Amino acid sequence: MNATPRVLALLDDVLAFVAPDQRGALWQLAEAGRELDANLVRLPAGAEVGEHQEDVLDVLLVALEGGGLVRVAGGELVVGPRSVLWLPRTSRRALVAGAEGLVYLTVHRRRPGLAIKAPGGQSADEGGEGPCMLDRVCAECGRLSEDPAPVFCSRCGERFPER
Repeated sequence: MNATPRVLALLDDVLAFVAPDQRGALWQLAEAGRELDANLVRLPAGAEVGEHQEDVLDVLLVALEGGGLVRVAGGELVVGPRSVLWLPRTSRRALVAGAEGLVYLTVHRRRPGLAIKAPGGQSADEGGEGPCMLDRVCAECGRLSEDPAPVFCSRCGERFPER
């Protein structure tokens, strides 16, 4: 069976139909059986995605509107409309929206599922209930953070509540 390519969204239309002050993930790739994830994100002026490190996936970030800075080891990268950034796995970065805010698209391989592992790194074969991780779920986009004490969501930039 062959999959059928199709248009999933017109991003100008997505942006036209959301409230001007809406922030976070405005659109997400959600097709069944996909091998990619993609998110359209808006950050208002001065908002930030705190410093974080993605250990598993490379991320492609495409700035669509506005501008800002990506803080990386050794400096800052200026981001403006139509900038394309490669954020390699294991790189530490933070994102700060400029005076006009920032709208960007991220694309990466779909995240592997989380697995509960026994001490020593082996998968648990039997019994027990997994720990509650609701405090690690982003209220804005629903992503489960791999960080045990997250400050910002690495998908949409939303700040987690203080603990």
